[in-house]
This record gives sequence, C-alpha cells and structure tokens, in this order.
Amino acid sequence: MTAYTPIRTAVLGFGVSGKVFHTPLIDADPRYSLAAIVTAHPARASLAAQKYPTARIINTAENLFAAVDSGELELDLVVLGTPPGSHVELAEAAFSRGLNVVVDKPFVPTSAEGESLIDRAAGAGVVVTVFQNRRWDADYLTLKTLLAEGALGQVHSFESRFQWWMPEGFGNWRDEATVAEGGGILHDLGAHLIDQAIDLFGPVTESYGETATHTPTSGADQDSFVSLLHQSGVRSRLWMNGLAAQVGARFHVLGSTAAYTKWGLDGQEPALDAGVLPTDEAYGAEPESSWGLFGIDGATVPVPAERGSYPTFYSQLAAALHDGAPLPVDPAQSVTVLRIIEKIHGAG
Repeated sequence: MTAYTPIRTAVLGFGVSGKVFHTPLIDADPRYSLAAIVTAHPARASLAAQKYPTARIINTAENLFAAVDSGELELDLVVLGTPPGSHVELAEAAFSRGLNVVVDKPFVPTSAEGESLIDRAAGAGVVVTVFQNRRWDADYLTLKTLLAEGALGQVHSFESRFQWWMPEGFGNWRDEATVAEGGGILHDLGAHLIDQAIDLFGPVTESYGETATHTPTSGADQDSFVSLLHQSGVRSRLWMNGLAAQVGARFHVLGSTAAYTKWGLDGQEPALDAGVLPTDEAYGAEPESSWGLFGIDGATVPVPAERGSYPTFYSQLAAALHDGAPLPVDPAQSVTVLRIIEKIHGAG
C-alpha cells in the first residue's frame, strides 16, 4: 500500500452532520488528519475537544480561514456540515484558499448556485463533491446487487420511503429554514431519494411532485411525494415525511419475475450516534431480522444484506485527491437532483 501524507481536514459544524457522520468517518481513516472542528456552540465545542483532543476547536469559520491565511493552520480539505444556506459562501472562501471541499447535502439551495460552485472549483484547481452517504446504505447496496444480477427481471416500479414520527421537530435549523434557504424535507431527504433513484435507474424524462406543511410554524414542506419516469421505463415513486405515525416500506420494487420489499432504515446513523466506530467489526452489518424479502407472495425469502459502508465515501475521496481517481459523488449529479426539486417547488 502506497504511503501518503494525511489529508489535513477541517469540519465546519458539529451538529448531527459533523458529529455523527463526518468526524467519526474522517478520524477512523488513516488517510486523513482531523485538524480542526468549527462550532460556536459551547457544549458541542466541549464534546468535540473531548472526543478529538488533537483537533483544534475553533468558534467561527472566519477564525478558521484567518488561521489558514496567517499560516497558523495548514489544510487540504474543508467539510461543510453547516446549514445549506451557508454552503455557497463557505465553499467559495475555501476555494479562494486552494482548499478542496466536501459539501453535505442538500448541496446548495439552487441549481444555479450548484453550477456556479462547480465552475469556481474548477477555476481554482480544487475539487468539490457532495456527501450523498445514502449511496452506501446496506439496503441500497443490497438492492443494487439484486438489480445487477437481474434477479427481479425487468423492473417497472420502484417505491422508496424515508419516513419517521417526529412531531416535535428536529430541534435545529431544519425546523425554521425556508425553501429559499435549502430548507424543507424535499430538499433534505429528496436530495437522497432522488439521487438514489437516478443512480439505480438512470436519467429522468418526466417528474412531478406534491408538498405539504402540517405545522404552521414550519418554514418549509414537511411531507413530500415525488414521481419520476426514467428513460429506462422505470417509474420511481418517492415519499418523505417526518410526521408519519406509521411508516411504509423503505423499498418496494416490482419486476417482471420477482419483487423486493425492505422495511426499516439503515442502521449506520444510529450506530455512529451511539459511539460505534466505523472500524468496529460489527459496523454496517444488518441483523437478519432487518433483511428485505425477495420473491413472489407466498414464496418469499430473506436476502442477506450487504454491509453498509459510509466510510467508502472518504476512501474514494482520498483516492481522488491522491491519485486522480473519480470523485465518490459527481457534484453535477446533485445539480440534476436540485433541478427536479426546483421544478416541484415551482421554481424551475
């Protein structure tokens, strides 16, 4: 294995995104060095210092970039785990300093801003990619394997749901952000579900959707539905809802010879949140009780789940930065997703 200088990385934001996803994955990968964490929240700063004692804890992005400008802090990569309304400004600040950028989804509020960021990154000679971690969910990888094997025959209907019961809200920026700021469940979860559908079944020729807000104080949609017709002929139907007292199947895929139905969400997020390390032997393994069912009614069998693998995103990014390999996620694909979301919101 070739030895590389670790990629010196700063994570901006230490809420769910920074704390649960990015810092554990980066810290567990020897190809990276977690150099700094940015948070202005005192309790989060204290926790970050406790969990990552070798990382510098900095209270604002301005102070982070000032440290870079002065030569006090050397970085190669900036990870934006901040609200989407801040992504453009922070990414541009990183580009101007020659830093590569990972942007958490939703990429940016609009497709035009996404196109602009891609162009600016290219002009600065750096890379930008989007953290579409749900491409490495255990159930999604399992479904991809079934499709690659042709186990379902010709697929004609793909249903995908991301639903939960959380009437009290998130307790963070998601409860108040407007659509113009990249808020709403269509931006937040549609960024995952639409991305997955296109990755599985190819380009979209027709799309429409529905959005609803059930809480008067919410700044954006809380319940959304999207229908996509792919060039391949597959129809994808996608549901997102944070107020679902009873949830539907995570996946329900109908083909000409068999179907696949999966209930329950991937376990990597709650495992990371509970302190399970990506290097732990059991990380990403789905219990048999969570496996999806394959076959025809009356003759179904559980399908052993592929191991979930969020660390693959950062592994592939390291290969891209060191060796020029393809990025784990082409940001142009996230712009395509944004165009569909804009159309549904009536902006496209």
